[in-house]
Amino acid sequence: MTTLKSRLQDDLTAAIKQRDELRSATLRMALTEISKAEVAGTAARELSDDEVLAVLTREAKKRREAAEAFDQGGRAESARRERAEGEVLADYLPAQLSDEELSALVAEAVAETGAQGPKAMGTVMKAVNPKVAGRAEGGRVAAAVKRALAS
Repeated sequence: MTTLKSRLQDDLTAAIKQRDELRSATLRMALTEISKAEVAGTAARELSDDEVLAVLTREAKKRREAAEAFDQGGRAESARRERAEGEVLADYLPAQLSDEELSALVAEAVAETGAQGPKAMGTVMKAVNPKVAGRAEGGRVAAAVKRALAS
């Protein structure tokens, strides 16, 4: 079974051979971030697929935020590049949950915890996060939880 990191490395090699500048640059950046994460902390170690996914999710989020910032700054070309990099990274991430799927998971967690009112937000977030695991951004999850607790 190949790991996610080795799949990234194989895809990088293929992208270089195909002279796909965008894909090779994006995969290089992602592998650099993974390497940084591997040597962070007290001892260097190999990251698990879940940890690699967390790094890729973080990088995809950075691309989205940068694209928005470039759009607001009137730099459409840079924004397009960031979005294109985000799309390359999205190929390696699990499919994102739809709003309906997210709401259903949140409703389930609210029912399980018996939580009521905005003060219970932390309890519900703890219950929902493992179920969502990388398939929805934290901000989206928090907003869905807030909506569920307000109703």
